[in-house]
Amino acid sequence: MTIRAVLFDFSGTLFRLEHDTLSAHAALMRALTAPVGVAEGLDVDPEQWERRDLDPDAHREMHLAVLAKAGAKDPAKFYADLCSPPFWQPYPDTAQALGTELPTAVVSNIAWDIRAVFARHGVENRVDEYVLSYQEGFVKPDPKMFRIACDRLGVHPSEALMIGDSAEADGGAAAVGCAVEIVEPLPTGSRPDALLQVLRKHI
Repeated sequence: MTIRAVLFDFSGTLFRLEHDTLSAHAALMRALTAPVGVAEGLDVDPEQWERRDLDPDAHREMHLAVLAKAGAKDPAKFYADLCSPPFWQPYPDTAQALGTELPTAVVSNIAWDIRAVFARHGVENRVDEYVLSYQEGFVKPDPKMFRIACDRLGVHPSEALMIGDSAEADGGAAAVGCAVEIVEPLPTGSRPDALLQVLRKHI
């Protein structure tokens, strides 16, 4: 089947949370931004943690509690940084990957509006649809997230390619018939063209 649309994950796929002031907490940041499940080292209720990306208020409260337990000096500021556009860096090929002539959607488990990140880097107009868990009421790998994206782009799931960094969360797109490709959520400087390589395979 010909690919007629591309769905992208956000964190670890198009952008990565990176900043010098957070580098000392790299392990904690990885735990906080894990796409699914409870990462090692987090003392939280698994069911509540799984639902954090459905409710912005609950997301903030849970993160503040975790940060306080982890010994963060200023949990509120730390959390604000996690949701701050300047702390999110694009992968070197993000702009090009979003620049195909095909319709694109960003499908993300997230509890805040990531459009500001795209706007900061001048690529917000290269995304046709944003399917965000806190707005839709579902989290990946729920098939509804991918169906919503395909419906809004006007394509059948079998005509869409989902690119993400989590086989469990983003791999859920396969259940509705999408092609799926997984990239490693490496530091941005260590992954120069993985997105473009994937796109060349399919388009």
